[in-house]
Amino acid sequence: MAWEHELETAKRLAVKAGEQALRMRREGLEPEGKPDRSLVTAADRACEKLIAEALAEEFPEDGLLAEEGGRRHSRSGRRWIVDPVDGTLDYVRSIPLWSVLIALEDQEGVAVGVCYLPEPGEMYWAARGGGAWRNGQRLRVSQVSDPADAVLCVNALHKVDGAPWGARVISLMSRFRAVRCLGGCQDAMLVASGRAEAWIEPQACEWDLAALKIIAEEAGALFFNFDGGSNICGGNCVICVPALAPVVREALAIP
Repeated sequence: MAWEHELETAKRLAVKAGEQALRMRREGLEPEGKPDRSLVTAADRACEKLIAEALAEEFPEDGLLAEEGGRRHSRSGRRWIVDPVDGTLDYVRSIPLWSVLIALEDQEGVAVGVCYLPEPGEMYWAARGGGAWRNGQRLRVSQVSDPADAVLCVNALHKVDGAPWGARVISLMSRFRAVRCLGGCQDAMLVASGRAEAWIEPQACEWDLAALKIIAEEAGALFFNFDGGSNICGGNCVICVPALAPVVREALAIP
């Protein structure tokens, strides 16, 4: 299978990082605040170091972009994109929704993605052209086509008030059967695995979205930004089943 070595390496490192994060939390951590009011811990930094050093040894020509500052210039035209602990608040408070995200990007876009949730032991992964998987089971999006029967996931509900997208999202929520807000990686994987139909993420970085994009797309979902693009650098995104894309685009005024 194409990308097999890269994929297996990413999966192995995600498990190792997850184990280290769990061990460090048991031993005790003191979270610190960032300028954007998010949290960071010694585990974020240690897990990023673990992943970055292993990737540099395995793929020395590849570049790196990681949340906690890890950077390496690419000589191959490829770069790894890493979020060592996606959902640090959940991690700190033992809410089992945080994950380790590792993706590989080449000239054509994201080629490999791994989303590992250490506490439930769920491993999601995908490679370009190879489908999306969870713990060995092939993933496919649902066939629900009516919002009245669908589940909508929305991140950052606490920022709805006063946000330029806020009123549109609230109006859209009323058209769905149910709304969930479990956090970025979990919500996106619900769509990819056919358990929800759409996810709206109003604010995110490349390391939040890269792995989720390829997994969702390989499962049959669509990925697009609020401006109509389809870029992990777009700052936001929607992941949804194809049948509901027109409904979401119209409601959010997405071209």
